[in-house]
Amino acid sequence: MTETRADLVVTAGRIWTQDPRRPWAEALAVRNGVLVAVGTTAEVLPLAGPATIVRDLGGAMVMPGLIDGHVHLNLGGSQAAFELPLLPTDELDTVLEKVRRWALDLEPGEWVVGGIVGSTVLDGLTDGDVLKRLDEAAGGRPVMLRDDTMHNRWVSSRALEAMGVTVDSPDPKGGRYVRDARGRFTGVLHESASGRAEAAFARSVTDPESRTATAMRKAIEILGGYGVTSVQEAATMLRPATALHKLEVAGELNVRAVLSAPVRPFLEEGVVGEDLIARLAELRGELVRPDFVKIVLDGVPMTRTTALLSPYKCHHGGAEPFHGEIYWTLDDLSDQLLRCAELGLGAKLHATGDASVRRVLDAAERLRARTGSGIRLQIAHTEFVHRDDVARFAELDVVADLSPYIWYPSVIQQSISAQVDEELVDTSWPVRDLLDSGALVAAGSDWPCAAPTPHPWTGLETLVTRRNPDERFPGALNPGQAVSLPEALAAFTTNPARAMGIGDIAGRLAPGFAADFIVLDRNLFDIDPGEIHATTVEQTYFGGRLVHDREASRS
Repeated sequence: MTETRADLVVTAGRIWTQDPRRPWAEALAVRNGVLVAVGTTAEVLPLAGPATIVRDLGGAMVMPGLIDGHVHLNLGGSQAAFELPLLPTDELDTVLEKVRRWALDLEPGEWVVGGIVGSTVLDGLTDGDVLKRLDEAAGGRPVMLRDDTMHNRWVSSRALEAMGVTVDSPDPKGGRYVRDARGRFTGVLHESASGRAEAAFARSVTDPESRTATAMRKAIEILGGYGVTSVQEAATMLRPATALHKLEVAGELNVRAVLSAPVRPFLEEGVVGEDLIARLAELRGELVRPDFVKIVLDGVPMTRTTALLSPYKCHHGGAEPFHGEIYWTLDDLSDQLLRCAELGLGAKLHATGDASVRRVLDAAERLRARTGSGIRLQIAHTEFVHRDDVARFAELDVVADLSPYIWYPSVIQQSISAQVDEELVDTSWPVRDLLDSGALVAAGSDWPCAAPTPHPWTGLETLVTRRNPDERFPGALNPGQAVSLPEALAAFTTNPARAMGIGDIAGRLAPGFAADFIVLDRNLFDIDPGEIHATTVEQTYFGGRLVHDREASRS
């Protein structure tokens, strides 16, 4: 009978299961990393044997491990492990002072790399004199600072030299070297121009494999501390994917990772498209699943690169109304989705504007009608959705990837409000409408975009309140789109699991599911929703293994 005994039994908990058949339980049992029982203590405790670890939680709340449906592990981990930390609320003088202090510890030619610079700061870098200030702060070193969208950069003159950019250089396709009214560089780079800076910095790294491995470990450690046990890596290049594979082979990977292979070059250099898809397929494991592609249709609203149905407030230097640009024609996008269906891969499609969202839905409609294919389609980031398109998500079985966590007043929303019509802002993030129409909505941090950490509890709280816990940003953003706590919890557990194709093993606590669960310092159902952001994860279990213990980490 020994083999029928549990390896771990957890009792005396208030367990929110996300299982509609049994929403609450008292105890659970784990064997070989899988839940074998979830129920009352009387039902579960008999599964304990002499070798079973039994843990009494004293009434603490337990819930499924959180799932981050949109994250950039290498960028986030690198930022945390190696780079200059900046806050989106830092003003320009603060940014420059932090650069100055950081540079003091570097060699003369060593890069200053960091972030995040708030969009409101980046918007103000319109004069070539700001480039001189950055050069002076860094002591002439190459500098690359990422903004809160991760689509744009602020670089120094030395960095521009390393990129091979001169006063005569034309803007790259899909990007821009921002100049002032006198034609002088400001150091600001938009979209694909940022990729040139990333490539120049990458050439300076002496041991990229080791750096990437460290970054990936750091990212997973940080996510585990927040209770995240599964992720969708939103744009996966070969080196980070290889690092994940090596961790899995070594038995040291503490997260389930669904990967998304870029089909075109964007911000990071390296193989893309079907060559990358083939290479990632070789890395497939139980935990590492290269099941998606990444397609980018537009940019971000702060720099007027989002594709909108209505024009921007500023006409981008021209007399004609400016709407942004969609990078894919309907025919090309439809063909790409058809190819995804042939390869059996889902697609995560970056579409930040209502025009680009409509383009994706039109292509999805063609795909469903042409092939009947049920491949998973996710639209990231669904901030702006025209009211006529809301119902199409459910009709076409397209997931609304809610990322990043910016559905409340913030620095980044201030920057967006300066660019787009007030009506568009006032109807942004239509989560309530999407849910009511039957759409599957899945939350993702987009870390390190928009925030210096992948803090899920702020995102979860603000889905319910639409208010920023930071009192410096009062008011609510489109409060009629708030959702209930159970709906918000689903957006961080069962929904992204389904969207990612792991809904049969993750996202809920029920027999047969992976034993991925977390222990909280408070019961979310017993507190005011405005206190959720302060939630602390006491313990994180992944496959039944304790991978984060707050008490142990403090001792």
